[in-house]
Amino acid sequence: MLLKMSRRAILAATVALPFATAALAQPYQQAPMFEELVKSGKLPPVAERLPAKPYVEKPFDRVGKYGGTWRMAVLGGGDNYNFVRTIANENLMRWTPDWTATEPNVAESVTVNADATAFTFKLRPGMRWSDGAPFNADDIMFWYEDVFSNPQLTPSKPSIFTAGGQPVKVEKIDDTTVVFRFVRPYGLFLQQLANGFGQLPTIYPKHYLKQFHVKYNKDGIDKMLAADASAKDWVQLFNSKITPNYLTVFWQNTDLPTLFPWVMTNKYGSVERVVAQRNPYYWKVDPAGNQLPYIDRVTWDQVNDVQLALLKAINGEIDYQLRHIGQVAFKSTLFDNQKRGNYRFFDVADHPANDAVLLFNLNIADPVKQAIFRNKDFRIGVSLAIDRQEIIDSVYVGQGDPVQVSVRPDNPLYNERLAKQYSQRDLKKAGEYLDKAGLDKTDSEGFRLGPDGKRFSIIFMVADVYGLQYPDVMQLVQRQAKQVGLDIQIRTTDWSRLTSMQAANEQEAYLWNCVGGESDVYTDPRCYFPFQTEAIFFARKWAQWYADHSTGEEPPAEVKNLMGLYDKVNEAVTDEARTKAMKTFLDASADQFFVIGIVQGPDKFGIVKNDIKNIYPKPLPQSGSMWGPAPMMVQMFFDK
Repeated sequence: MLLKMSRRAILAATVALPFATAALAQPYQQAPMFEELVKSGKLPPVAERLPAKPYVEKPFDRVGKYGGTWRMAVLGGGDNYNFVRTIANENLMRWTPDWTATEPNVAESVTVNADATAFTFKLRPGMRWSDGAPFNADDIMFWYEDVFSNPQLTPSKPSIFTAGGQPVKVEKIDDTTVVFRFVRPYGLFLQQLANGFGQLPTIYPKHYLKQFHVKYNKDGIDKMLAADASAKDWVQLFNSKITPNYLTVFWQNTDLPTLFPWVMTNKYGSVERVVAQRNPYYWKVDPAGNQLPYIDRVTWDQVNDVQLALLKAINGEIDYQLRHIGQVAFKSTLFDNQKRGNYRFFDVADHPANDAVLLFNLNIADPVKQAIFRNKDFRIGVSLAIDRQEIIDSVYVGQGDPVQVSVRPDNPLYNERLAKQYSQRDLKKAGEYLDKAGLDKTDSEGFRLGPDGKRFSIIFMVADVYGLQYPDVMQLVQRQAKQVGLDIQIRTTDWSRLTSMQAANEQEAYLWNCVGGESDVYTDPRCYFPFQTEAIFFARKWAQWYADHSTGEEPPAEVKNLMGLYDKVNEAVTDEARTKAMKTFLDASADQFFVIGIVQGPDKFGIVKNDIKNIYPKPLPQSGSMWGPAPMMVQMFFDK
């Protein structure tokens, strides 16, 4: 049975019967490009490359045909999620294409106990990595025992693999069976595994990575370090081969075996065109027994500016893409050039909680700024100083709603107070709140002074990426904040620099978007409380503490109370209990008012060439941790 989960209300059945995709009758078929390799003995027959029960994908349109290249564009440096969202969603669990249920994916079946504390996964016998080596329980145990449980490689445990402040315990039963155990009920675990950050158990091939792990190859590692000075110790060496968040290194190591439909053949960042070739051991087939994917190659032309990606689209050089292309400012140009580029539009149901959010670092080391940033009156004062409608009219061509970070109005979880509080500009009240926060004195130029008597200047890091127009938004915020005496300094940067600063807890403040506008708030509430250390957010040290109750920094009582309320959401094993717990949590989050939202934008879009078939026929679901379009069966795309 499928693990049902309504996109609106998360109707999750936490006790599931085993699910398995029925095996197809032999023989299987393969892409023509493999025929000579099989005849020459360089590659096993397709039946030997597939697991005993391959996953059977059902096409949206019809059974396709082999061949062709899927062309896209990628920005140079830091655009790693371009690859993640297209070819890299092969987790133990997956979402159904309409995002209404989760189902086994890499796993052949899953069984959950009555209180949702033990999850037993049966793997697919005969499944292989892209280099032909077996994939089995030993690979998952390598991730668990040698990476996740190793404090040098994983000093802080990812939140989605913890419950009740305790990390998961994984046990191998046999070569194709593993059990994930938690100390507290975890009703949302399967949904978290289906999300993007749930990929960790299935990306660590033991047979390849153990050569770089001190537990397995100390002498060999010493020789490697002596020969290559770029890594100072075995931890750096290991991390140079794979990174857990799909950062740059992952896409620069072409030797790393994967379970993905296509495998990288050259390194991102080093070439003008990045190429991925079909995986000969890919473990999915269509209903006719054809080994997937249909398309032979995926290419990304590396560009330095989003406008160049737009130009490639209107010139007909992009076959399917939403990332970077689906900007409101581009739509009229793309509409006018449909015939020239031979493409059509598709709708994307990307409903973030907010498209532009001010995030102050509540864990900043500077004691003066930390005290001010943590003061709710300060955040209220900043919010009341912002003229959201001016920003919407100037930057977002009049499209969007001037609200805070919140669930969307048509969702049953909508909280009006959370959405609308402090969202109407009022300079008089803004000044009063800033005075209460301790910024009640000014210098000769009218800028507010901090408690230390110095001008209270805030450095905002703003990533100029993906056509998001964040520098334009921040310049308006800077001018508007000056009217209440706040000195905001803007530092434009790229994505990789912002990410590294946030990981090191070095930023004072930055502008980004926030997920959780629909029912993805259940599994990705990172902007409603300090959660999920893998992502960008506003209180890294508190989030680290929440994951394991030991690392990071213990938060104040009111923040711990909010964390406890989210624990109730996570522990719920019925729809009614989970919905009630989430509403309580969201109301308490409104009390804290951690981040400042500016605009909820309109729906997004993408473009697809007119001849490409098996495209998801409805608005494409997407959220911050649900990385599309890969779950929408991109391996089924074909050119008629």
